[in-house]
Amino acid sequence: MKTTLAIALASAFALTANAQTKVPAAVKSAFETAYPGVKTVKWEKEKSDYEAGFKQGSSEISAVFKADGTQLESELEIKATELPAAVTTYVKEHYKGAAIKEAAKITKTATGEVTYEAEVKGKDLLFDKDGKFIKVAED
Repeated sequence: MKTTLAIALASAFALTANAQTKVPAAVKSAFETAYPGVKTVKWEKEKSDYEAGFKQGSSEISAVFKADGTQLESELEIKATELPAAVTTYVKEHYKGAAIKEAAKITKTATGEVTYEAEVKGKDLLFDKDGKFIKVAED
């Protein structure tokens, strides 16, 4: 009985794991071309797109791809001190006493447009390249 239960649980886990990581070949190929040598990748489905989370050196990075393999953007985790000064000023004025928990630099692949993200009080705040507030991000 225990063996049957263990096999059933293992099978269910394997099916769940495969369902979570089913990534189109075009996406995998585009990822490998853009980030050669990266061996450990955590894939997540983000609406109709695919997000790869990985480390490159000591940097935490995520990259978002369309199902056809087109890369939409990359997000590089940075220190809060690396954000434009205007971001820190905005947070101090609008979230008095709150700290920036996480920060990231987001680059749109097609245009090279840079935006910044700052997590404050559980909200992801988006800013333009100069640190001007854009909006609260919707997950």
